[in-house]
Amino acid sequence: MKYRTKEWYETCQRTGLHFGLRVHSGTNELDEALFLRLYKRKEKAHVNVEREIYNIDPRSMLKHDGTVLVRADQFFSEEVVAEEDKMIYHMPPEQRAHIEKLIAEYDVRPPFDEGKCKKEYKEMMEGSVQSQKERLPQNIVEQIADIRVFTLGYCTREILLQLKKQSAENTIEMDRVSKEYREAILAQDISDEIRSRVQFHDCTVTELLAGEEVVIRFDTSGGFTNMNKLTLIASEIIKQEGEIVGSYWLYQELYQIDNGYELHVLFYGEDMPELIVRCEDILAEEE
Repeated sequence: MKYRTKEWYETCQRTGLHFGLRVHSGTNELDEALFLRLYKRKEKAHVNVEREIYNIDPRSMLKHDGTVLVRADQFFSEEVVAEEDKMIYHMPPEQRAHIEKLIAEYDVRPPFDEGKCKKEYKEMMEGSVQSQKERLPQNIVEQIADIRVFTLGYCTREILLQLKKQSAENTIEMDRVSKEYREAILAQDISDEIRSRVQFHDCTVTELLAGEEVVIRFDTSGGFTNMNKLTLIASEIIKQEGEIVGSYWLYQELYQIDNGYELHVLFYGEDMPELIVRCEDILAEEE
């Protein structure tokens, strides 16, 4: 990758380091009682939200069946809407059947498991603590008295100001690289039709075959395309780094070369795998 590199991606993840944080006077020192009090407060809020979600009756989704619909301009006007301008919404049978299945499951569901919910919150909290240690600049981590309290959303005013400053600097750098990337890509004489053949954002790589042609197959369930096979014709791998199979397609850069194209791909996975391939043509298809 020339522009949207691993380093650029990491910078993007550090543009909102201060989001969701509140200044708390007790966070300048390690205080187990403070942590427990704040933890219980956050845990209780989490349990309440999960309980509310668990108790949402799917019957509410049936209320739209039979709804009278009118055009927006007529709805907001003061004129009486003629009967012929009204439309009755009838829910498709398969959608109604799915909702009725949800209702049947809802009616026999077990009681909300508060203990399980608290356990899941504890595991989520532990994962978030580790994520914060990896995401924050090391010099700031060393200033935080209790990373657990920080993860709950509380810090000193000094830490908050430092994070705002760091976030602003990262945003400027992210935007600078993004601008350079857009200018470089626009300078390429590549049609939109060709560019559309390498749009696999969030698709998971299930197979990578290298030979005279590089063939990549995808699980597209998490992506935005039905194309699940990419073939790079008369190809040569310039760089293959990391475990690509099992990772998902994050960003691509496509450049024109004398006899075809040079495709750069950054994947999301362990150590951010990367692939660079030169080829004469690109084929995307649905198998």
